[in-house]
Amino acid sequence: MPPGTEWSGRARYAAAMYFCQRGEMAPEVLEVYRICSRLDAEDPVSVLKRWQIGADWIARLEAPRSV
Repeated sequence: MPPGTEWSGRARYAAAMYFCQRGEMAPEVLEVYRICSRLDAEDPVSVLKRWQIGADWIARLEAPRSV
């Protein structure tokens, strides 16, 4: 969900928990999503970039998707 939508932070955190439980996301990246979960307007990816953590997760999100 895009930042700014009501409850989007919580929805992003729920999705992040799914990926972390599957071993596809590092726990410190999940923590950023948890911190941002109540801040609907905050983009967790921009926080990850500012804090310089989760480079592999960011690369995965920014990779071109094949249809």
